[in-house]
Amino acid sequence: MPTPTSAKDSNELEELIRTIAALREHCPWMGALTHESLVEYLIEEAYEVVDSIEAGAVDDELRGELGDVLLQVVLHARLAEERGSFDFAAVARGINAKMVRRNQHVFRADGSLRDSFPASVEEIIVKWDAAKRAEKPERKDPFEGIPPHLPALAAAQKSLDRAARAGMADPQGALAAVGLPAIPASEEALGELLLAVVAGAREQGLDAERALRAAVRSFQSTRAQPS
Repeated sequence: MPTPTSAKDSNELEELIRTIAALREHCPWMGALTHESLVEYLIEEAYEVVDSIEAGAVDDELRGELGDVLLQVVLHARLAEERGSFDFAAVARGINAKMVRRNQHVFRADGSLRDSFPASVEEIIVKWDAAKRAEKPERKDPFEGIPPHLPALAAAQKSLDRAARAGMADPQGALAAVGLPAIPASEEALGELLLAVVAGAREQGLDAERALRAAVRSFQSTRAQPS
C-alpha cells in the first residue's frame, strides 16, 4: 500500500525548487535557458526514462532518470514564475485537480475518497472521456489535442484509440487492401514486420515516417468529417 506524501517529501521538493531558483540567478548558463531551448532536453530526458524501463533498469537508474524529467518540470515552472505567470505549486494544484475531476470512480467532487470502487476498466474509460468532454464541450473533433509532432507510430496508435472510443470504424481492411500479411501475435514479430516495412520503404527511396504521418492526417480528416 503506497504511503501518503510525507513532510520530508515536501521539504525535499521545496529544496529542489530553491536550488533551481538559485541556479537561475547565479549560473550564467542556467540563467540563459528559455522554454524553447529546454525543449530538446525535455524530449531527451523523457526518452531516457522509456529506455530505462524497456531495458529493465535497476531502480537506482530509473530514479535518476525520473529526477532528470522532474528537473525539466521545475525549470519550466521557474521560468514561468519569473515572468509572473505561474509557479510549481500552481502546476501541482492543476494536475491534482484534473486527476480528481477525471477519476470520479475514485474521488468525490470535493476530492475525498468514495466509500467503494466498483468501476470496471470499461466504466473508468467512459467516465474519463465524459469528464474530458465536460471540461471542453466545444471540442467536437475526437483527434483534437493529439500533439502534431508525435512520432508517426505513436500518432497512429493514439488516433486509432481515439477513433475507437468515439465509436468510429477502424480501417480493418487496410492490410488486405495493400497486400500485407496478417498482424503477428507477438510484439517481437510485429517489430520485425515493421522493420521490414521500413527497410522496403528505404529500398524504394521512400520516407516511412513521413508516409505514415500523411496517412494519419488523412485518417483523422476523413473520420472527423460530420456525417
